[in-house]
Amino acid sequence: MKNHKAIYISNNDDKVQLIERISSGITFEDVTNLKPALFSEITLNKFIEEEIIHGHFGVETETKNSLLHSSEGERKKALLDYIISQNPDYIIADNIFGNLDVEKQVAIEKTFAYLSSKTLIIQITNRKEEILAFIKNTYKLEGKTLVTFNHKEITNTSTSLSFVEALPQPYRPISENINPLVKFNKVSVNYSDRPILNAISWEIKRGEFWQLIGANGSGKSTMLSMIYGDNPKAFGQDITLFGVKKGSGESVWDIKRKIGYFSSEMLRGFKRLDSIGNMIVSGFFDSVGLYKEPTNEQIKITEQWLHVLKMYDIRKQSFLDLSKGHQRLVLIARAMVKHPPLLILDEPTNGLDDFDAKLFSELINKIAKETDTAILYVSHRKEAGLNPSFIYQLTQNPTGSTGKQETA
Repeated sequence: MKNHKAIYISNNDDKVQLIERISSGITFEDVTNLKPALFSEITLNKFIEEEIIHGHFGVETETKNSLLHSSEGERKKALLDYIISQNPDYIIADNIFGNLDVEKQVAIEKTFAYLSSKTLIIQITNRKEEILAFIKNTYKLEGKTLVTFNHKEITNTSTSLSFVEALPQPYRPISENINPLVKFNKVSVNYSDRPILNAISWEIKRGEFWQLIGANGSGKSTMLSMIYGDNPKAFGQDITLFGVKKGSGESVWDIKRKIGYFSSEMLRGFKRLDSIGNMIVSGFFDSVGLYKEPTNEQIKITEQWLHVLKMYDIRKQSFLDLSKGHQRLVLIARAMVKHPPLLILDEPTNGLDDFDAKLFSELINKIAKETDTAILYVSHRKEAGLNPSFIYQLTQNPTGSTGKQETA
């Protein structure tokens, strides 16, 4: 019987150092001189970097695609298949379920359960609910020390609010009172004769809070790119954005000016040494990082957001020194400084620990309550504590995904 282990960490813990200590046999003596493998975004990023630099694939997906041009689900399956082929003595499994839909979460959990009969699994997770069922030995980090704990214990469910100051008032409203903000009317999309969307009809109205949900490959990213990006598939479709029919002469920048956008992928490879304050004020210029001189009015609104986030006193510190969760709070403020008609959140809680996910949810609920900004939250996960009013569910079919509106 393998002595499988799970380590519950927060985003404030040094995960890279922990992985190094496990791999070197310092943390657990029973892995000394054993051959490890690391199933992690860290490994994926290294392979993707090699693809970019050298132009060849160290790891291929089932469809022979590069990792760079594959979905998160395809990447994780390809990496796990590669690791299995290396026949390691143990696997350090980090953030197993991040960015995977429910079906793929079940599939990857079954794979790890199968592997557990012959390979030692050491799981690292920042969500208690994601600890693998077959693991009985659970630990948490206190400094550099591991202590045992019962991950099923009831934790403090305090409802005390972290954000008590009112949100800043709108800065020079960008658009008139247009309703609906987004309208899809019987939109169908195919890629190389492969149907993706089938007759999607959907409206997002001012001030509404939506979650767009669906399996990997169901068309969520396609729909987002037709709203926020410059997807050529949107032209010729019956899509209206902010009162203007798609393809009637508007530029993609006219549309982006009216949208606040956040994705958990935004900071992949980001290394600019901007301060926290500069990162927030850059939202007025639709850039990630400050490249222009802000006005006094823009600085004042930024300072108000810093007070809301309780970061005014550290506003000159480097953005990159913040925890992953607090970086996301700053990026939400950056997306909201103009009070855009629409805020898009693309897989926003991927990689967050339990505490930071609660903090994030509280801020988004506050924005939904105190502003007229419509929110489109895109995720496989129904985040506890996050309160969308409506759900648009995409369901995959051979003829393309269909959509159904539900009340949350």
